[in-house]
Amino acid sequence: MRANQSLSVAARAADTDAIRLIDHEHLRRYTLGDPGLEMEILGLFAEQLPITIGALAHATTDKDWGMAAHTLKGSARAVGAWPLAAFAEDAERLTTNADSGTRAAILRRLEAAADEARAYIAALAPKT
Repeated sequence: MRANQSLSVAARAADTDAIRLIDHEHLRRYTLGDPGLEMEILGLFAEQLPITIGALAHATTDKDWGMAAHTLKGSARAVGAWPLAAFAEDAERLTTNADSGTRAAILRRLEAAADEARAYIAALAPKT
């Protein structure tokens, strides 16, 4: 994408009063400052969130739960979605002794954080 689009992405990110849902400096380092690539990666991340959250919601074994939580943690860290990554890390730490109420509470926090991240990413997308 073009430099003028870079400014618009950065400007939209700076104009928000939202909690820092995405660390744009972190992401920019991995995209070499390419705003088109940044938005593409954020878009892919946003598209995958419901799938990964769904995998957590439907996990029937500790292994399934752990794999889904680990996947979410890694993808959130990759784009700099630190709040979501922290919740995913909490989910990953659950042991076999965790009761269903604890998992349900963590899942609700993850769903809310994922919804916030997706809305934030959608607001960054250039309007056509």
